[in-house]
Amino acid sequence: MRLTLLAAAALSTSLTSMAFAADMTVGVSWSNFQEERWKTDEAAIKGALDEAGAAYLSSDAQSSSAKQLSDVESLISQGVDALIILAQDTQAIIPAVQAAADAGIPVIAYDRLIEDPRAFYLTFDNIEVGRMQARAVLEAAPEGNYVMIKGSPTDPNADFLRGGQQEVLQEAIDSGKITIVGEAYTDGWLPANAQRNMEQLLTQNNNEVDAVVASNDGTAGGAVAALTAQGLDGIPVSGQDADFAALNRVAQGTQTVSVWKDSRDLGRNAGEIALMLAGGGKMSDVEGAEEWTSPAGTTLWAEFLEPVPVTADNLSVVVDAGWISQEELCQGVSDGPAPCN
Repeated sequence: MRLTLLAAAALSTSLTSMAFAADMTVGVSWSNFQEERWKTDEAAIKGALDEAGAAYLSSDAQSSSAKQLSDVESLISQGVDALIILAQDTQAIIPAVQAAADAGIPVIAYDRLIEDPRAFYLTFDNIEVGRMQARAVLEAAPEGNYVMIKGSPTDPNADFLRGGQQEVLQEAIDSGKITIVGEAYTDGWLPANAQRNMEQLLTQNNNEVDAVVASNDGTAGGAVAALTAQGLDGIPVSGQDADFAALNRVAQGTQTVSVWKDSRDLGRNAGEIALMLAGGGKMSDVEGAEEWTSPAGTTLWAEFLEPVPVTADNLSVVVDAGWISQEELCQGVSDGPAPCN
């Protein structure tokens, strides 16, 4: 009888939560929806909301901090119950967080830090991503001239990644085995900007570059394009996000590693956390959450998911997980690594 009553109570609570979520709307502000991976994130967020019966609204800031502020204002005016924000600029977005707080709307800083304790920070361990990138490149090129193609200067992740990369490379730098001959931020994380930076650094170094630590797959693609134009394709290059084009480059041998951050997990978590917070839950109650202090000294609640480095040695993992089909992964590849052989 007691078990029956408990089961009935649990079912009642679940149905009540679902009914409450059915009246909710979650707004998502994307900084730039043109990057391949955000479509996967969006599908995962929508999936979590659909399961709960909640509605989804979104906007695309198109790489404009000013537009993102007006986008968030619009989402608030449309009556969203929670906001998920992929910030274009960690500082410029803070007035939007203030506006949300004034309206009693919880905010999730999605994959990019917002320096505000009122925003729950949900991301992967980006310092470890940087370490993974540098480890893979260093293993492939233990000596020589290195170029560092960094992310956007307005995104704290760019410096988190760079810090992790430096941790791994420092010993080889100190010993003189490798030399960093140039580095550059990539405005907006745009591949075209990364390609231009890479071209300039190649010119400055008379093409004497042996490895490139690029901070994501978009910047890696830009770097590889510049290298290919100079007949240097095939030197070690890093990335992250497991974009299909990047994984195909790994299979072809023109990119060494893409650190896979399964955005299906990130998106699903974001949707579920948004609904929990909108329903009155506390940030400290989020499963896996921890109090974390940013390099700028902001203490906030955060959850960090675990990334996976994908190289030619373990390419099958992304196929086995249903992330990419074998056909897409192996397009144009002959006698490549498994599963392209």
